[in-house]
Amino acid sequence: MLRHPDFDPVAISIGPLSIHWYGIMYLIAFAGCWFAATRLAARPGSGWKKEEIGDLLFYVALGVVLGGRLGYMLFYGWTNIADDPLSILRVWEGGMSFHGGLIGVLLAMGIYARNTGRGFFDVADLVAPTVPIGLGAGRFGNFINGELWGHSTDLPWGMVFANGGPLPRHPSMLYEFFLEGLVMFAVLWWYAGRRPPTMAISGAFLLLYGVFRFAVEFVREPDAHIGYLALDWFTMGQLLTLPMIVAGAVLMALAYRRAGAAVH
Repeated sequence: MLRHPDFDPVAISIGPLSIHWYGIMYLIAFAGCWFAATRLAARPGSGWKKEEIGDLLFYVALGVVLGGRLGYMLFYGWTNIADDPLSILRVWEGGMSFHGGLIGVLLAMGIYARNTGRGFFDVADLVAPTVPIGLGAGRFGNFINGELWGHSTDLPWGMVFANGGPLPRHPSMLYEFFLEGLVMFAVLWWYAGRRPPTMAISGAFLLLYGVFRFAVEFVREPDAHIGYLALDWFTMGQLLTLPMIVAGAVLMALAYRRAGAAVH
């Protein structure tokens, strides 16, 4: 049995200024995504210039933060808005929804594509392989905050969390850090290097994330104020993830069908 280190969520305090670990994870995420995107843009035949990446990242960052926070409050914290409307602005307290962030990023990429005359999936296929860096950083931020832990377990790596009761629990945020961060980054980076047809990388991202998130939800404790939904078995995360799995598979099938038609 392990015990969570119970980190102080504030990394640095300078007078009235407090810098939270969660905020630092966001900085790491955006810096890592920028570096990875510039590397992709530098590949021969990418069609991108390094100077364009900064503008694209600005759009994506706005989509992540605004969409992620709004999505969390709408999907998971709707009752909090009525009690404390300003809570929607307190991003540093945690409470960001991936699915809300994804919608925000999709809108941001659409606006960027329209403003620059690029195809939507030309933009999405560049962004998709970098997103696991941000996901991994965010999940590690969840671990530092000691939040989003899983069900109780007797496995040797079960961990006791300060706000999770006396029983050891699945460190489900570390499972997601590994799958959604490390594994998905490695797979998508390798896949992007094979120059798949347009839409395929975006489809692979949706499919991989959907499968990984759906699987981890089986051991992740559902939000207390929501609990289980359909059939008292599915969580909100799983219901929101199912369309991603379907969309990812459809995009990959369409991408290769169109590529095959173009060859013939």
